[in-house]
Amino acid sequence: MEIYYSIAATDEELKEILALQNRNMVTTISGEEREKEGFVTVMHSFDILKQMNSICPHIIAKANGKVVGYALSMHPNFGDDIPVLKPMFKELENLKIENYLVMGQVCLDKNYRKKGVFRELYATMKREYKNNYATIITEVDATNTRSFNAHLAVGFELLRSYKSIGRKWNIITLPTQE
Repeated sequence: MEIYYSIAATDEELKEILALQNRNMVTTISGEEREKEGFVTVMHSFDILKQMNSICPHIIAKANGKVVGYALSMHPNFGDDIPVLKPMFKELENLKIENYLVMGQVCLDKNYRKKGVFRELYATMKREYKNNYATIITEVDATNTRSFNAHLAVGFELLRSYKSIGRKWNIITLPTQE
């Protein structure tokens, strides 16, 4: 099983991202699966996903010609386009964070978990954006411990925790330079 990492370049790849996203939405999986496997919180439209990709291409993992994992790249200019992320951008504004790229969501097909794909998606993202951004920032729902621990394992550090829409969120950061 050979896995290739690259930037998303076609509409078909974007559609495959959306299909994978839909299969892992917090609202479509069981509570047991959420706790064991993790989940994603935001469902993007094709149009916003394509707009985001045109500015900062998303990072994808492909096997057998299909997208099996992704890390969405989100320029801060999209901070007002996804309502659930607005509070995070407000926190970053208050912290006066500059020169950052937001990793808007990461997700792996269940058959490709625990195989190093998560780590390599971030390694690819760092290589792709190290000349343009000092850090990659994302947030994780505090109840999504699998995702939070996986991010810490690849080098993310907790920047700040805050509450919004009745949930606790952890903003985490990963320098692009070693």
